[in-house]
Amino acid sequence: MANPKNPNKKSVLAIRGGKPVRTELFPSCRVIGKEEKEAACRVIDSGVLSRYLGCWDPDFMGGPEVQILEKEWAEHFGVKHAIAVNSATSGLISAVGAIGTEPGDEFIVTPWSMSISATAPLFYGGIPVFADIEPEHFCLDPEDVRRKITPRTKAIIAVDLFGQPYDADAINQIAKEHNLIVIEDAAQAPGAKYKGRYAGTLGNIGVYSLNYHKHIHTGEGGVIVTNDDGLADRLRLIRNHAEAVVGDKGNKDLVNMIGYNFRLTELNAAIAREQLKKLEKLNAERQKNCAHVAKRLAKLPGIKPAPTRKGADHVYYFQPFLFDEKVVGVSRKSFLEAVKAELKPSELREQEGVLLNYPYVKPLYMLPIFQKRIAFGKGGYPFNLAGNPLNYAKGLCPNAERLDEKSFFSHQLMRPGSSQKDLDDVCKAFEKVYEHRHELS
Repeated sequence: MANPKNPNKKSVLAIRGGKPVRTELFPSCRVIGKEEKEAACRVIDSGVLSRYLGCWDPDFMGGPEVQILEKEWAEHFGVKHAIAVNSATSGLISAVGAIGTEPGDEFIVTPWSMSISATAPLFYGGIPVFADIEPEHFCLDPEDVRRKITPRTKAIIAVDLFGQPYDADAINQIAKEHNLIVIEDAAQAPGAKYKGRYAGTLGNIGVYSLNYHKHIHTGEGGVIVTNDDGLADRLRLIRNHAEAVVGDKGNKDLVNMIGYNFRLTELNAAIAREQLKKLEKLNAERQKNCAHVAKRLAKLPGIKPAPTRKGADHVYYFQPFLFDEKVVGVSRKSFLEAVKAELKPSELREQEGVLLNYPYVKPLYMLPIFQKRIAFGKGGYPFNLAGNPLNYAKGLCPNAERLDEKSFFSHQLMRPGSSQKDLDDVCKAFEKVYEHRHELS
């Protein structure tokens, strides 16, 4: 396609027929090595792939790999209890149950995260109440959290989005004032810190993810942490068929003691133990790569690397940016589609296209489950238990909506395994499109 300013001159942009910056796939993020292979073989050779019994028995706590992982995880993150589960989703559901949620209790949740960060309360009849997010850090906005508290509020589910801890000082203070529990979803932030404390340990309960594109990768899995003995006991019960255990165990409190099978296998646990040893090194590589990209792209007016919260360490699940259409002069969509055309997908994730994302997710309250108020059964349970009229209308969280519609993008091309050349190609693609952005008007 011709250059609109000069019809006789062919465009240099790949989206207009020019030569792209890169013609080879980006490397996959391969963090599984010989150590993980040896650990998996050790488990297979043992013949014990899982060792749980859903009754009060020494094997109620799981096999040796699971129990050692829990001990090592607790020591690494400086917490009293770590409970391994089969996913972070399971961990969040367990956390909502363990705190004694009653039907109709309200949970303040974020509109920007994986859906379970908002839907976990529904499993126990809790009501999600959405608060807006910070415009540059993307975690829950403390002031909007405060506005959304009612006498029915039970807890706050704070998400450490993209690898950055939530504003623990402000939100924990609000929780203290109103006698609320803080459940911290640290799925995207293992190893991040806020004022010297690890993400996941900042609230009453923290939940980590071990699934395939997270910092620690075991296929599927999760870990819950807490310093509360009572909560830890209830979390372990919910993980493993609580209703069949509490009688022989002697538990008198039966609230939310219908359990699940949320158990992690020995294979997953053995691999997680090796991955945990690599976490700090892998995070340092992410941070170094993101610093390189941020330095280059910050020179382009209208493209701003999202800042890190004061006192926090960011571990970059994604690298987030802010895009100002007025300054750049073209729409976010036009610009980023042109950048994508200059690059290639990543190995093992070819079907996803270039790992340059815009937006992140639509605000979760726009999902049909919230718009229709239908979760369990046809009668609208548990939404029909709400004490006040529920507001899930567009306009509820202006920051989240603006970021979704116009001003946010991120990329995953800084993951471990990316070379200096790979990162330079990413930067060159942005710089090339920026220089010739007039062709996109």
